[in-house]
Amino acid sequence: MHPAWGLVFGYVLGSIPFAYLAGRARGVDLRQHGSGNLGATNAVRVLGARVGAVVYLLDTLKGFVAAFALPRMLGVEPGGVWAIAFGLAAVAGHVRPLFLRFQRGGKGVATAGGVFFGLAPLATAVTFVVFALILAATGYASVGSMTAAVTLPLAIALLQRGRSEELVVVAAAVAVFVFWSHRVNIGRLRRGEEHRFDILRRRRTPAPGRGN
Repeated sequence: MHPAWGLVFGYVLGSIPFAYLAGRARGVDLRQHGSGNLGATNAVRVLGARVGAVVYLLDTLKGFVAAFALPRMLGVEPGGVWAIAFGLAAVAGHVRPLFLRFQRGGKGVATAGGVFFGLAPLATAVTFVVFALILAATGYASVGSMTAAVTLPLAIALLQRGRSEELVVVAAAVAVFVFWSHRVNIGRLRRGEEHRFDILRRRRTPAPGRGN
């Protein structure tokens, strides 16, 4: 089978809208609630932390399977250009899901995290720790996501020096995309209207406006 089929498989896999399915299971269309975003953050906000955590893990798993398992199934180089392409196809599917007629899905942060965990696990683990610390310190998932996006290419460059130049470039491009996809959040942060998660008190502190 030609490796290009991995792009199709990756996109279809990424298109599975777990946040949408979780909402429908509870009689809710997440596109009509909270931020309208089909991602884990909005799932937490509307459906609760437990459901949101499951959505996050499943969205992450989509990216991991596309970047780690698909290359091995199709006999291409693990961690090579095709593996990166399969992972990016999964992210594209998450953002514009086939199963929702290419309408807006999620922002792709969790799925991209799964992709990079399959390609550069140590650097991704460091990035996840940074995300968790920033989220705990600020309460803003958007700030954590953008900080993690900047951290990832730096971590890959330092921890996999000389072995993953293509991956560094892709990680940097993903960081630009993450900032672009969070442009509305940046505006709300500047106005003091961004939704805040109070991690220490295990409750949400909403603010006016739409969420992440």
